[in-house]
Amino acid sequence: MERYKEIERTIIKTYRAGLWSRFVKAIKEYELIKENDHICVCISGGKDSMLMAKLFQELLRHSDFHFEATYLVMNPGYNQENLELIKSNLELLNIPALFRETDIFEIANLQEKSPCYLCAKMRRGALYKLAKELGCNKIALGHHYDDVIETTLMNMLNVGSFQTMLPKLHSENYEGMELIRPMYLIRERDIIRWSNFNELKFIQCACRFTENRKEDEIHTGSKRLDTKKLIKELLNYNPFVEKNIFKAATNVNIDKILGYKKDGVYHNYLKDYDKEDKE
Repeated sequence: MERYKEIERTIIKTYRAGLWSRFVKAIKEYELIKENDHICVCISGGKDSMLMAKLFQELLRHSDFHFEATYLVMNPGYNQENLELIKSNLELLNIPALFRETDIFEIANLQEKSPCYLCAKMRRGALYKLAKELGCNKIALGHHYDDVIETTLMNMLNVGSFQTMLPKLHSENYEGMELIRPMYLIRERDIIRWSNFNELKFIQCACRFTENRKEDEIHTGSKRLDTKKLIKELLNYNPFVEKNIFKAATNVNIDKILGYKKDGVYHNYLKDYDKEDKE
């Protein structure tokens, strides 16, 4: 059996419960894919997006309705080592991806301070633009369950806002385009187990900004890494803390909060506090 076929079998056999079943569940539960959709599967080169591409290949084989998938690597300016690793993994995994070149890293790194926000914004915009040119109506990103709970907690602790990473959302700038996150229910630990089992090596961080910084400086300035560590510590307090952070975003009690935003408009609980019950 060819190597890529052996790897595919581990997705639907060995790690079926943690990967394939959760992938399918997210698609059904959040209605991420509809008939005749054309999805741009965005591959960054890391473990998450590479696995997502393989999951889409399996879904195309087993789906009971028609949809299309185009696999895209948008090169923001990877160094040669990372670029070669991405290409070799695509060949190993039998993923027919298109490459599109950009100069995003070069532009973002002109910023004096951390260019992360600008880089992320430019990459997202470039993906929408390229997907539109390819005739796609949706782009799929490889964010997983752990990304969701980390984002929720980061917003609470660092921004003072309760908001989470949604499984899908409409593009504000590209009409008819939608972003979906089909790995929304997959745990990162299961992705790592699958990768290690198959002895696969993927790029870690391709950021040009961090290449010239010391490892301790990168880790010190990483809010996401700090949040990962915090969640790990909180598991000692409550073993269900991860599940509860995720669940909290589906269990918001509007009657018990001081305020909220809807369509950009802020609503204070005092506004309706003294109104008589009309029922």
